[in-house]
Amino acid sequence: MPLSLTHIALHCEDIAASVGFYRDWCGMNITHDRTDDGIRVVWMAEPGKENQFIIVLIGGGAPTRQKEGDFSHLGIDAGSRAAVDGIAGKAVAEGILACPVRELPPPVGYFCGIHDPDGRIVEFSHGQPIGHGEGDIN
Repeated sequence: MPLSLTHIALHCEDIAASVGFYRDWCGMNITHDRTDDGIRVVWMAEPGKENQFIIVLIGGGAPTRQKEGDFSHLGIDAGSRAAVDGIAGKAVAEGILACPVRELPPPVGYFCGIHDPDGRIVEFSHGQPIGHGEGDIN
């Protein structure tokens, strides 16, 4: 049977703030919400992709502040260069910009990075051959 990546689970210091971030910045919806032994667990997904890939947010974690130069991240296709620019501008205003807008040769494209409430980086990109993108990854 073939394997399939289904989710990533992230501990969150303030789960309500994280749910709000992934809803407001990443366009995700709650698909499941429960409390296990006093700890809130929330599943979130892109609309229409609830059965393909989810982010599991688990309350009660410690902040995950990334060190300088660490660009470990979650990637989101923003749909356009203008959307990337808008996200970067809003992130500057809110003090959460992690990486200013850059453009690298294919397959990387046009992108910026912002911090989620726990300090993880979320990259918003346009022009990658995954997500909404088209073309060859090589």
